[in-house]
Amino acid sequence: MNLINQKNIRLENKETKTFLADAFYKDNGQKLPLVIFVHGYKGYKDWGAWNLMAEKFAEAGFFFVKFNFSHNGTTVEDPHNFGDLEAFGHNNYSKELSDLGVVIDHFSRDPHVDNEKIVLIGHSRGGGISIIKTCEDERINGLITLAGVDTLDRFPKGEALSDWKNNGVYYALNGRTKQQMPHYYQFYEDYENNIHRFDIERATEMAKAYMLIIHGTEDEAVEVKQAEHLHLLHPNSELFLIEKANHTFGAKEPWTDTVLPQDLDSVTEKCIDFIKEKLK
Repeated sequence: MNLINQKNIRLENKETKTFLADAFYKDNGQKLPLVIFVHGYKGYKDWGAWNLMAEKFAEAGFFFVKFNFSHNGTTVEDPHNFGDLEAFGHNNYSKELSDLGVVIDHFSRDPHVDNEKIVLIGHSRGGGISIIKTCEDERINGLITLAGVDTLDRFPKGEALSDWKNNGVYYALNGRTKQQMPHYYQFYEDYENNIHRFDIERATEMAKAYMLIIHGTEDEAVEVKQAEHLHLLHPNSELFLIEKANHTFGAKEPWTDTVLPQDLDSVTEKCIDFIKEKLK
């Protein structure tokens, strides 16, 4: 049975703007659990080895979706590069949650999908967004974080915050592309205006879904203690640590190999086993 790969599906969000999604699945005549992958900060759907990961999920019997947030800096014409830094600068958590809602609405109606089995997998900041969405949306019954954050308060502090407010923008260097990527002050205002909604601790405690927390012990971007914290907050969660794994579980951009890096392969297998066990 051939793997179906639908790339660059255009999704319209009236609250943000048009963005792209991919769907991977096998048409076996049965309705498949929907697994949605949520990328993180400076991430995008085609980064690194995400396509290979998507194929492995589809081979295992899932309808796997990955997508670009509308304001992640890529464009519908060129989803592989940060060609719209203005959009990146105007991104915020409200827009990301809105986009994720559009993805869930769209693909849960697909005739190949069992809309009573919906799982979110969020990487890094996408893990935090996935936790909040799971708390808010009762349709989601599985939640997996990969190197996920335990707070969305990841902003400059003190004098740096005052400078940001006064200047209206601060820039973060993209180490790979060497682009200076803007963050307009509206990002922080959106957080402050929705601080209760964006409380990951509260959302983790209230989330009704089965939860799996995966983290590398040598994550250089999000400390492993954040995974341990999430595990304490959700008493029915499972914590799975991968010894010596980094923030992207061995993947990088570009990924030219035809197989997954060993750590990301272990991550994917653990996710597949978890979903099959909990959503059977």
